[in-house]
Amino acid sequence: MSRNTNLRFGYGTNGLADLRLDDALALLADLGYDGVGLTLDHMHLDPLAPDLAARTRRVAQRLGELGLGVTVETGARYVLDPRRKHGPSLLDPDPEDRARRTDLLVRAVRVAADLGAHAVHCFSGITPPGTDEDTAWKRLAEALTPVLDAAADAGVPLAVEPEPGHLLATLADFHVLRRTLGDPGDLGLTLDLGHCQCLEPLPVADCVREAAPWLRHVQIEDMRRGVHEHLPFGDGEIDFPPVLEALAATGYQGLTVVELPRHSHAGPHFAEHSLPFLRRAAAAASTSANHRGEPSATL
Repeated sequence: MSRNTNLRFGYGTNGLADLRLDDALALLADLGYDGVGLTLDHMHLDPLAPDLAARTRRVAQRLGELGLGVTVETGARYVLDPRRKHGPSLLDPDPEDRARRTDLLVRAVRVAADLGAHAVHCFSGITPPGTDEDTAWKRLAEALTPVLDAAADAGVPLAVEPEPGHLLATLADFHVLRRTLGDPGDLGLTLDLGHCQCLEPLPVADCVREAAPWLRHVQIEDMRRGVHEHLPFGDGEIDFPPVLEALAATGYQGLTVVELPRHSHAGPHFAEHSLPFLRRAAAAASTSANHRGEPSATL
């Protein structure tokens, strides 16, 4: 467990895309991470290649040997279509294309169950041109229903991420989906803390507190207001100690995963430097709480 806090820090394999998966896992264990955000992709546990179950068992064994927790992420750019980034989506006009994305997410749920992952992450996709909002929400709800059924059967929550520019872009949008689906128990939230800085009306720490009842997965990086660019820690505007203090206070038990997908060219460098930054921020949060006389058990 990470020092000075009950928070558990991981690093996303989408930021280590130039490494073999086994090398990436060994690196994170050596650096002291608690876990990994595993993006299913052609270079890392390809969800569409043969013998998925056997390959998943080998990864599960390796995670156990290294003592790493895991969450399964599904944001691979070209895993379904080599010409369309994140395509097809859950919102595509073609029902067969939507079904391909649904199938990928159902596969991800099965992989997550076999790995012992604490959640499966996904996002809505961008509303296609010419598609009205009501139709888009209807498509999203229908496409996610089989995934939620699979999640319920597997005992692994689905954690939908508000993504800037997507149909489901904000915390308010998450609640639209939740109400549309009838508030299913297996529907949770992925909270990307940088996205909160980018576009939410509330401060990031307040976003954490508001999201707490539905929080199933957390991604973390630095970011600036109004600019959707994932930045290394210290290059953006987020004041992290209050954010980590708020997160610890929620009792969240999953991984908090560093999300730097555009920094794979120097992935080992950023993995090495991110964890000490987060530990310092967590220690500062603990010190701040103690100075106010608050209990430190949650930090």
